[in-house]
Amino acid sequence: MSDKKNQEITIPVKSPLVIACGDEGVQINLGRRLAFLGAGLKLEGFSQVIIALRKMLELYPEAPDHDLRLVASEENAYVKEILELNDFDEANASMQQHLQVMADKENLLYAGILPFADPLELKYDIKGHMVRPRNIHIANKICFTLAGGETTYNLGQYLISADWLSFAKLDLVKSIIDTQVKFYEKLAKRPLKFVIEDKGDLPEEVVAKNKAILLSLGYNFLDV
Repeated sequence: MSDKKNQEITIPVKSPLVIACGDEGVQINLGRRLAFLGAGLKLEGFSQVIIALRKMLELYPEAPDHDLRLVASEENAYVKEILELNDFDEANASMQQHLQVMADKENLLYAGILPFADPLELKYDIKGHMVRPRNIHIANKICFTLAGGETTYNLGQYLISADWLSFAKLDLVKSIIDTQVKFYEKLAKRPLKFVIEDKGDLPEEVVAKNKAILLSLGYNFLDV
């Protein structure tokens, strides 16, 4: 599991974009992850984030399609906490139910749940699974994606999408980003280092603006 080969997997460009949790165990084998805590479940202001994501999608003329996918994931600590559930069996079931409702409301394509098993083919051209050890979080940093979702999977980091920042109001951006960072640092029981991933399909000027917004919020990161 510690072998770098097992930690880093390159995701093809022009893959379908899928909203998923930023849990370090979420691995999307087919599709490009836009990471949000709990896949956006009960994340205040997430409807406005989806509007911003769709504005971002307008810059993807060569994407396979412009439909946003949505996936659940097993053993989600945020869902268990936010819904005040007793165990992860309840969290697995509840996350699926709530995300199906959110998908209907926001006109997203709900693809299914990512299991602790071999990569599973879900609906809408998405495939993935959970790869961290059960009941253990091993990430030691947070990575912000700036250029159109995750292009390199790394087991050692939580993931937060910052690709949409240029298309939203600053107060919404701050609330959404701060909420996620605070939860992951609580989960890790320590402050986490910040890194960025700035390679992808978005125009350079959008990536630069996303980066500048993050810096303005006080998130000083190491370039990778």
